Amino acid sequence: MKDMREHLEKLRAQVAECEMIRDLASDHKKRELFARLAEHFTVLAGEIEKTMATTTPDARFLDRKTQEP
Repeated sequence: MKDMREHLEKLRAQVAECEMIRDLASDHKKRELFARLAEHFTVLAGEIEKTMATTTPDARFLDRKTQEP
């Protein structure tokens, strides 16, 4: 679960960067590219959020690291 949260944070940062570049770009093609990238990263972040919301407590327990004897 911790890995998912970290990846979600990275995706949100990428969305913000793509939106900033889109807004600053003077080239029309570059604006379109970064708009599509921001949209794609937003969809990915949404999927991670949805998965995190539906993850059962048992699955979270299985995600924990255990010590070897």
